[in-house]
Amino acid sequence: MDTVAERGLDGLTMAGLGRQVGMSSGHLLYYFRTKDELLLQTLEWSEGRLGAERGALLSRPGSARERLDGYVEVYVPDGPRDPHWTLWLEVWNRSQNADDEARARQAAIERAWHRDLVAILAEGVSRGEFRVVDPDRFASRMRALLDGYSVHVAVGLPGTGRGEVLAQVREFIDETLIPRT
Repeated sequence: MDTVAERGLDGLTMAGLGRQVGMSSGHLLYYFRTKDELLLQTLEWSEGRLGAERGALLSRPGSARERLDGYVEVYVPDGPRDPHWTLWLEVWNRSQNADDEARARQAAIERAWHRDLVAILAEGVSRGEFRVVDPDRFASRMRALLDGYSVHVAVGLPGTGRGEVLAQVREFIDETLIPRT
């Protein structure tokens, strides 16, 4: 994951990666077949770690707003060239030419994020913490906002650091989701 973040997939060779991890390129190709498969399996591994973090977040006590803020903090990259987000950027870049199986695996990862956000939103609506919204539709819109901001953070666009993005997203949540008193 660090190598992909550092060099991008185009700068990665199986021979170079093999030297880094103490394996032959043939051994890597035996397990991964292609660089695209290596990329996707690395993303799945990374997502497994984040999925466990999201699961812990969803099960902890507190308000739906606290869990929503935690979800956003897990979602948004730490900064430019964040390894996890660099993997996503590489996968999205290659997804136009991906086969159906690879696209289905990518969609499964996306669905997990969506499902967890919908659960937080539905809970907040049912408790009266959030305005009455369609959790599925709101989640789609919010994830599009998060994806856009996260790409800006991951590529290092000026004025879109993690802190600024988190503040913008909190403001969006306050304006669109929190009931006015």
